[in-house]
Amino acid sequence: MNARLGKVEANLALHDHYARQAAKKGAELILFPELSVTGHWCDPAVWEAAEAVPEGRSTQAIIALARELGVVIAFGVAEKRAGVVYNAYVFVSPQGFLGRQHKLHMSSDEYFYFHGGGDFQVIDLGKCTVGASICYDCNFPETSRVLAVMGAEVIVMPHAARIGKWPKDEQAAVANAMAHVDKVYRTRAWDNGAYVVYVNQAGRAGPRTNHAGGVVFIDPQGEIIARSRTQRIEDALVVHTLEAERLRRRRSGRCFHLTTRRPELFRALCAPYP
Repeated sequence: MNARLGKVEANLALHDHYARQAAKKGAELILFPELSVTGHWCDPAVWEAAEAVPEGRSTQAIIALARELGVVIAFGVAEKRAGVVYNAYVFVSPQGFLGRQHKLHMSSDEYFYFHGGGDFQVIDLGKCTVGASICYDCNFPETSRVLAVMGAEVIVMPHAARIGKWPKDEQAAVANAMAHVDKVYRTRAWDNGAYVVYVNQAGRAGPRTNHAGGVVFIDPQGEIIARSRTQRIEDALVVHTLEAERLRRRRSGRCFHLTTRRPELFRALCAPYP
């Protein structure tokens, strides 16, 4: 979906619309893209759009929607907290607020408008445990590994991945975005024996801010098991069942990565780049 900066009411209406469609199709966990409520557009106006979490009106509205539909909903919002703005991904259920993940690494001009988070969250949904790696964070293999070591069975990857100017060839732009998912995020799933679900904003969010869209499900073997099929930059809804048996087979297999790793040898990972 497309989320325009500051157009909170219109963006919330899209959340309501798509959550209802997904719930009718049997979805129990409904994922929206990065900054899906307040918009992804690096501009001073993000300060005005930002809200408190969980007491802010948008989080409370989506909690009410989750309660009505009997589902878990995850969404992106600019969170205003302690005098700064975080890029937050929030999980709510019929019981209320479950938790949030702050984006850890700022890309490009995001650095000037968002404060980087300082920890990781893994949330137990009952049927599975879930962690979020937000857009640019996904390019660092350590983020997915930390979530997996903390117990995440599903790593959700909400994006608002920009593509520069609006493309003359939308099909090529979508194909390029999907090629990055194929090359990088399938590896994240394989490395950690986890499901990965990628969901990206789609459309013109603001001046010089365009997103290619796309939804991809990847299994613990790194195989793509479902994806959006649109060849244009447009909204897409994909519902797919994640099977616990696939996770069990991968994680109980011989020489599974998380059981044979030797973290005492990894001190160099904490050293600064030369």
